[in-house]
Amino acid sequence: MGVIPAPMEVRPAPGQDFRLGPDTAIFTEPGSAEARRIGEYLAALLRPATGYPIPVTDENTATITLRLGGGGLGPEGYRLTTNVDGVSVRADAPAGLFAGVQTLRQLLPADIESPALVAREWTVPGGAIADRPRFPYRGAMLDLARHFHTLDEIKAFVDQIAAYKVNHLHLHLTDDQGWRIEILSWPKLTAGDGGSGVDGAGGGYLTQAEYAELVAYAAERYVTVVPEIDMPGHTNAAQVAYPELNGGIAATPRTDTAVGYSSLRGGDEVTYAFVEDVVRELAALTPGPYLHVGGDEADATPDGDYRTFMRRIIPIVERHGKKVLGWHEIAKADPPASVVPQFWGSAGTHPEVAAAATRGARVLMSPSNRAYLDMKYTPDTPLGLDWAGYIEVRDAYEWDPAAQIEGVGEAHVLGVEAPLWSETMRTLADVETMTYPRLPAIAEVGWSAVDRRDWESFRHRVAAHAPRWTLRGTAFHRSPQIPWEYDQ
Repeated sequence: MGVIPAPMEVRPAPGQDFRLGPDTAIFTEPGSAEARRIGEYLAALLRPATGYPIPVTDENTATITLRLGGGGLGPEGYRLTTNVDGVSVRADAPAGLFAGVQTLRQLLPADIESPALVAREWTVPGGAIADRPRFPYRGAMLDLARHFHTLDEIKAFVDQIAAYKVNHLHLHLTDDQGWRIEILSWPKLTAGDGGSGVDGAGGGYLTQAEYAELVAYAAERYVTVVPEIDMPGHTNAAQVAYPELNGGIAATPRTDTAVGYSSLRGGDEVTYAFVEDVVRELAALTPGPYLHVGGDEADATPDGDYRTFMRRIIPIVERHGKKVLGWHEIAKADPPASVVPQFWGSAGTHPEVAAAATRGARVLMSPSNRAYLDMKYTPDTPLGLDWAGYIEVRDAYEWDPAAQIEGVGEAHVLGVEAPLWSETMRTLADVETMTYPRLPAIAEVGWSAVDRRDWESFRHRVAAHAPRWTLRGTAFHRSPQIPWEYDQ
């Protein structure tokens, strides 16, 4: 079975395979608009390659059924049962149904991903699967600030990560090079295309209408958008647009990759008026629970000012109904337990993060030497950076979030996230090449129980996904660690 992430429990039933045919239909939970939408999503996936009409119906005689209730495996868990008569997916919540649909998609032959008709048999292996995630947060981050990616490109990325049960998309919207989200009360932030990008390429921004469209698109795929406004460092683009954020001195536009030189002024009240307006507008556009405030590499901010700044802005975010996420440096401000530090270091110890966990905080794990998708696979990789080391597929797979930092165990871990920084990215194909096959590895780290993970199994399973990526037009890196002959 080539399912990624590996399910919790699989019980094969030889001789009970189900075969799709011209009369295949999808029945969804009566009265549930979300179940109906998931059924339509599944039908749209199945129709092009099979050529079958695959109606979505309220008649309980259909051969594929999506039912709510009786799953008993939590909000994202599901039970999938296949026999000669059909396929049943049952879950306690729509997110679980959606996860079950992704598994069903992977149980079908890879040709199901073809955008054109394929003449073949369409068989789902008989058996039963019971599945649920290890951690509630499984994320990917896309950096729009160093190089802007269009709305259509971000939507394509959402579809790709959702296929592996990744349920959060973290958007790095602001940095020294550019500001990528329209703020109506501070319109100059996005004047001139929101700044440039690294090497002068990649300007652009999302209007509030485009951002709202993206949030809704992601929500239909059970992906929660987490917007990031990085501060007090990484703020040069804002200070170019508004010199009053820099003591009245206009900052110089930057297209290089240096870090640590910019800072909002913690002693100026205009700083907090700015934060209030930005957070207010962005929170109103974001139905998800989190707003990321950055906080990393604030080298130009004295420690005392950093603590003062964080203690001023955390209540602002919470007042607007959002939970605060921040890079792990935020832990040095002794924030309340409601704040989630995102660990991006590589060491096995971090006393401040461990102390936050002891106070009750949950930690999001993104170790840069395991989870950073912008790191090169090898020294010969054309794209990417290498400051955190080289990350081959096995490196991305063989680590345990609950054993990453001393003093931060299973109960303290919110989940995992794979950041992709865009200094060297220019196209969606660049993004995909650095994402695959490492994101499926990290998705399995976040979803599957430790005893369900096995490198030898994974490397063969991910090889079998290469034809799916090819049919979908998704670029990927042919790591020598993967037996790509399964691609034939």
